[in-house]
Amino acid sequence: MRILLVEDDEHLVETTARALRSQGWVVDCTARGEPVPRSLREDAYDILILDIGLAGIDGFETLRRVRSEGIAVPVLLLTARDAVEDRVRGLEGGADDYLVKPFALTELVARARALVRRSQARTSNQLQLARLRIDQEARRAYIDNEPLALSAREWDVLGFLMARAGKVVPKEHIALASNAWDQGVSDNAIEVCLSRLRAKIEPGGVQLRTVRGLGYLLEEIA
Repeated sequence: MRILLVEDDEHLVETTARALRSQGWVVDCTARGEPVPRSLREDAYDILILDIGLAGIDGFETLRRVRSEGIAVPVLLLTARDAVEDRVRGLEGGADDYLVKPFALTELVARARALVRRSQARTSNQLQLARLRIDQEARRAYIDNEPLALSAREWDVLGFLMARAGKVVPKEHIALASNAWDQGVSDNAIEVCLSRLRAKIEPGGVQLRTVRGLGYLLEEIA
């Protein structure tokens, strides 16, 4: 699961990100609302955790811009405001849930998991490109109906790339795709994983192409 956390309290960012990462989730953090719509367009985040009281544009305006662009990612609002009208404003503006500060980190984790589970239940767990298909719920990959033997790292990277098929993915993003890697994974380890994965998926009519200086592109073989 990949999370975008928008919060300008440094201490809260640190403790919240640590709690979310302890679940094996990838967490990207920003203190400003302005870049959020672009980030959500460019990367397949599973949930946006958004503080209302931001510097610059606040959480309400950030949420308005996200929804006005048709971005349907689940949104969990964090607010120090316990007024009913603020909660109503957030929910009517397109938020899926909210937490009032101070909150228990265990509750934040539970609410985030529940929101993503509901969102995924509304969408297909199957992704397909040419004859390559992955079942995200079962964590299995197939060419036609033949299962592929994948390591935990290879599965994580393949699922990450399949969700971004047709887009160039930077190497540093691939480094975040799997929790089976140690922190500070080397470029060589990533290259070895991609090379093995490339050989396994090409029979399915799919290529993993290196785009020099930019990253990697998963696409159907023409």
